[in-house]
Amino acid sequence: MPIIRVALNVPVDTLFDYYAEDADTDDIGLRACVPFGKKHLTGIIMAVVAKTQVPAAKLRSVKSIFREIKPLSQELLQLFIFCNHYYHYPLGMVIMNGLPIKLRNNLPLQLKKNLADDRYSLTPAGKQIEISHIPARQRTARRLLEEFQHSSTLSYHQIQQISPRAIHWLKEWLTQGWIAVNPRSDKFPHADPGPRLTEEQARAVELMASTDRQFKTWLLQGITGSGKTEVYLQLIASTLAHNKQSLVLIPEINLTPQLEAVFRARFPSARLVNLHSGLNDSERLINWLQAQSGEAKIILGTRLAVFTPLPDLGLIIVDEEHDTSFKQHEGLRYSARDLAIFRAKQVNIPIILGSATPSLESYHNALIHRYHSIRLTSRAIENAALPSIQCIDTRVDKPREGLSSALLEAISQCLAKKHQSLIFINRRGYAPVLLCRACGWTAACHRCSSRLVVHLKNRKLCCHHCGHDERFPAACPHCGNQDIAPFGQGTQRIEETLAAHFPAARIVRIDRDTTRRKNAWKELRQAIHTQQVDILVGTQILAKGHDFPNLSLVGILNADTSLYSTDYRASERLFAQLMQVAGRAGRAEVPGHVLIQTEFPEHPLYRALQRHDYDSLARAILTERKAAQFPPFVHQALLRAESHAMRDVLNFLQQAARLIAYSSSIEMFDPVPAQMVRLKGLERAHLLVQSTSRSQLQEFLGRWYTEINRLASHKIRWTLDVDPVEF
Repeated sequence: MPIIRVALNVPVDTLFDYYAEDADTDDIGLRACVPFGKKHLTGIIMAVVAKTQVPAAKLRSVKSIFREIKPLSQELLQLFIFCNHYYHYPLGMVIMNGLPIKLRNNLPLQLKKNLADDRYSLTPAGKQIEISHIPARQRTARRLLEEFQHSSTLSYHQIQQISPRAIHWLKEWLTQGWIAVNPRSDKFPHADPGPRLTEEQARAVELMASTDRQFKTWLLQGITGSGKTEVYLQLIASTLAHNKQSLVLIPEINLTPQLEAVFRARFPSARLVNLHSGLNDSERLINWLQAQSGEAKIILGTRLAVFTPLPDLGLIIVDEEHDTSFKQHEGLRYSARDLAIFRAKQVNIPIILGSATPSLESYHNALIHRYHSIRLTSRAIENAALPSIQCIDTRVDKPREGLSSALLEAISQCLAKKHQSLIFINRRGYAPVLLCRACGWTAACHRCSSRLVVHLKNRKLCCHHCGHDERFPAACPHCGNQDIAPFGQGTQRIEETLAAHFPAARIVRIDRDTTRRKNAWKELRQAIHTQQVDILVGTQILAKGHDFPNLSLVGILNADTSLYSTDYRASERLFAQLMQVAGRAGRAEVPGHVLIQTEFPEHPLYRALQRHDYDSLARAILTERKAAQFPPFVHQALLRAESHAMRDVLNFLQQAARLIAYSSSIEMFDPVPAQMVRLKGLERAHLLVQSTSRSQLQEFLGRWYTEINRLASHKIRWTLDVDPVEF
């Protein structure tokens, strides 16, 4: 009887064997429901064999094999296996991490017809209907009929844009016979050619399109507003012409609406799907299946989309490749950017890494010609220049309530010209600290090594790490003093201060609190683009990828906090963040101006920023990194551990350090507490291992991982973080 080997979602790095009477090799990659202990689990069939080392008496039979969808391809299974080996994480958990939730349960799929697959038009009966036949109170129905009367066909997406209620009328009229279904074509004859390219854009497209569609890693380094998106569009058009799929990875969900609108406008006949955590389980499954079938030609998603099955993959684009959001920080700690490069090499296709401020790893790879570098050095829109950048010395012009007089004057002038302003402060809430001025007490989270942030509107203190919140105290719990007050500024406080200075201005705050509701960011973005906003106050959500044509002023607050961080990546990240947010200004014909409030206006980082000179700063940092033996000149892995007692954590790490012998090419450091020692009630520490040789480090980690598994205590939760980006 055939035996199947199944990868299960359990923390054990092995495959499990089961009898399967009707299985054959065509079933590899399918889901199988199998008994595991006293329950049933669903896993993926990795192999079908004739023999097993499991005693016959212990071998159990599979409950069912689900064959309602295509199996995972060998290419995708190899990607999962690579993740398992490189990141040292159980294979079954790697695979289940990459699948939609609805594929992880123990039931077969109930596949329904997806209305979004097709286009729709009025039938002869529908064309006889007049607007007056529909009651006036049914406004959505009237708008939908008007749209159908003005357009020969409408897509599901276009109908959805009218109103969510329009989908109800679509289903109703399909039943009544007023609307007919027109299956979508996979031909793309009517793609918009787009604007005329600049010389730099045309050269970039020509170079990247001349690779005969073979594997190459391109680093597209273009200043903000240089038209990187247009280059992407041209390359996607070429990919569609070959009937191939394009995978576009972006760091944040909030970037999706803007890019989706651009892609749909340019390629109205190509099927586009989104894949990100903002979708519900059904939406994600439907989009995943369309990608797997090859029907979806453009796949736009965040880091998890790198695991999407794509049978006709022809191009991968990683936008804002420097962003740390591409690194998963829990569970399987993978880098979507690095996996995207592996996947491109796997299927022999080009990959584009785009950024105005590339990660130093990518920049270094371009310097040593491992990557192919292309530059866009001027803005794509004629007469659009890079913004001027000025530092406000806050030792002289002391801020009141977080805002200097020079910045307030600049905002006033901007309002007079009916231009938009952006005030950037990367700290949400009202204030970062609640302080007793009598005894110095500050409100701290009892579960984390952090202070509670003041959210004055709700009269709450919140931890932004674990989510704990508590009521605002009436007096200091330490000394009883009632004179306790918020200290410092967050987005809410800056919004309040601006409202006091400019009562007539329309001010919008954009942070995680205001964009939590579904479609909230989409609505805010629409308001900004239709000139319903005068001043934006926001966090890093606004720092990347957004295009606000009427934005002329950017004010940056509290930038100095990262200048002297203990994190060796802090200067790289600060420069990237500031250059990205500065790049939001002056992207069209409106000239841009950036004001940075700082106590260190002569700092080399600010000087480089004023010159828009990423290269000189990057080369200087790389020189420091080489001398200090930091990445990209060494390769690192971090053994992270956490428990309720720091004593247990350090003891575990010390034991792990002594498990196996290692060569002189491996450098192992002593265990130390994490930067945030306590998180969500657990004490944390880590142990760093590094080597100048990636292969030797991986060989060591493979042996070490096996031994750590034998050592592990139930008191300790641990993980190996390969290529860590935070400590």
